[in-house]
Amino acid sequence: MCYLQTEINGNSSQSSTRVHFHFSRTLWLKCSSDNDQIPLSDSEQHWLAPLSLRALFRNLMRGSDGTSLLCGPPQCEQHAAFTRDSRLSRCVTFSRDGTLFGWCNGQSVSVVRSSEGSILSTFDLPKTALLEFSPLNTVLVTWQPYSKSQDSSQGEANLQLWELQSGQLIKALYQKKVDSWCPSWSDDEKISVRSVNNELHFYENNDFNSIANKLHMQKVSDFALSPGGQPSKVAVYVPGSKGAPSFVRLYQYPVLGGPTAALANKSFFKADRVTMQWNKKASAVLVTASTEVDKTGASYYGEQTLHYLAVNGETALVQLPKNGPIYDVAWSPNSAEFCVVYGFMPAKATIFNIKCDPVFDFGTGPRNAAYYSPQGHILVLAGFGNLRGQMEVWDVKKYKQVSKPQAPDATHFCWSPDGEHVITATCSPRLRVSNGYKIWHYTGSVLHKWDVAAGSELWEVRWQPFPDGIFPERAIKYQAAPSELGSTQAPPTQAYRPPALRHLPATPSAKLHEEEPPQNMRPGVSGEKSLSKAALKNQRKREAKKAAKQESKSEHEPPSDPAPVTNSQSEPTSGDPEMDKKIKNLKKKLKAIEELKEQQASGKVLQKNQLEKIQKEDQLLKELEELQIG
Repeated sequence: MCYLQTEINGNSSQSSTRVHFHFSRTLWLKCSSDNDQIPLSDSEQHWLAPLSLRALFRNLMRGSDGTSLLCGPPQCEQHAAFTRDSRLSRCVTFSRDGTLFGWCNGQSVSVVRSSEGSILSTFDLPKTALLEFSPLNTVLVTWQPYSKSQDSSQGEANLQLWELQSGQLIKALYQKKVDSWCPSWSDDEKISVRSVNNELHFYENNDFNSIANKLHMQKVSDFALSPGGQPSKVAVYVPGSKGAPSFVRLYQYPVLGGPTAALANKSFFKADRVTMQWNKKASAVLVTASTEVDKTGASYYGEQTLHYLAVNGETALVQLPKNGPIYDVAWSPNSAEFCVVYGFMPAKATIFNIKCDPVFDFGTGPRNAAYYSPQGHILVLAGFGNLRGQMEVWDVKKYKQVSKPQAPDATHFCWSPDGEHVITATCSPRLRVSNGYKIWHYTGSVLHKWDVAAGSELWEVRWQPFPDGIFPERAIKYQAAPSELGSTQAPPTQAYRPPALRHLPATPSAKLHEEEPPQNMRPGVSGEKSLSKAALKNQRKREAKKAAKQESKSEHEPPSDPAPVTNSQSEPTSGDPEMDKKIKNLKKKLKAIEELKEQQASGKVLQKNQLEKIQKEDQLLKELEELQIG
């Protein structure tokens, strides 16, 4: 597996030119040596033929010692086929299938084959700040900050698309903003799209000289192209203005115009920005709407709401039982459920199905992130950033906790493609001290640890990606994997005791937060406690209705004992619940009309709809009389 590490010298002047990717000079790729345990098909073995068994896994890193490749875990060694580049790397990226990676060292952009380390292409682009490959490795996209010169008031085209095999320039475009800088492709590269001046421009078969289609909507702020091949779908976001709500719409290419073109539409208020996430099957998208400021003053992080849109037209607001911010939303690779981490600390984490019904509640804990393994069989709930780095590893098929390791000061987490290992790192500029990374087994064992030297910084770590299906799902182990470095299970927390009281026996103390245990939300699993609040409410309604029917039957039977005294103010019933309901509604309307007539008599000017209600009094009285006679 591959991961990317970045170090940088402590000189603060070097970090001033950082754009999206952190600047540094080290690139590592690591490979796993336990591949003999992975059963591969003939096609997979053919695809992996250029890779040695020892170099199957790699990691990509950048740092102050230059750009280099490493192989591991468990041992990490230099990749012999790659010559380390000692110059400062501005940006590094892998291709989607991991066979290529490219970087810019401030002089040129180089693209090499991951397995051999041989140069595929070199481009004279010293100012490049961002790189990206198209899904089939046909096009390399480079971006540099937009600037104007004295000779050209319009400036230079700063977004360039290159053909990888020939090294020829396909198209040069203007892209001033770094947001959504790169065109989005479908997996088969038949469709690509980019946002230009409140429009979405669609291109077909990598022909960027002619626009195949356009989607024009006023103030289109963001979009998300669906994963996979044809038919391609796109989600577009338009922020609200002048009291109008914001909305997200789904379209299927090439049907982009007309009132019935949208597959689904969801409007909402309180949205300064949104994050749109498609599931893997491109059947639904989750939209997290956020505001910068919570006007109620309840949260420092603003307000967030979660919305669901499906390509079949279904939409919903995901109901979250606990108030507070939404920290993270993650789709399961099976596309049938998603996990949400939300609520004021200690935060809750809940898995929902595609009907937006809760499936399993993990209770409360110090967490703000959720990470599914690539195979979808393991879920890690973690608390990074301003939390202490606690990780909860869960088997999501049995809903059983596997391990509970702790990675203090971690600012980065990523699963390896095999679903067996994870990497955590402490990176600058989030933290400028104690930079380094650890490679873990999901059972909590630390397989490898690396710390940067004094005066250096780690900026970026990532695994080399692999195509889906290369690494099949393995049976989950609950016993910690063997390791010389051991594991770092989170120690049990205890309440603070002043030094003067520590020699005395411990006494029970009140907890600051009432902790909620995990519970299965599927109905009928473990009794009433496993039901959601809505399900419990519906169940109580059914029980009350059943009791009312039994009570109604008992009224018609001759009592064996003296009847109890009833409330004289209770209204007589007809025995038919539907007729009683209609009578009750009619009396309610007549009472409202009486109040309106009193207001009219006191001199108040009524509105048109209120006068129309008064005119219907005779009709309502006639209906009430007929029902009572019947």
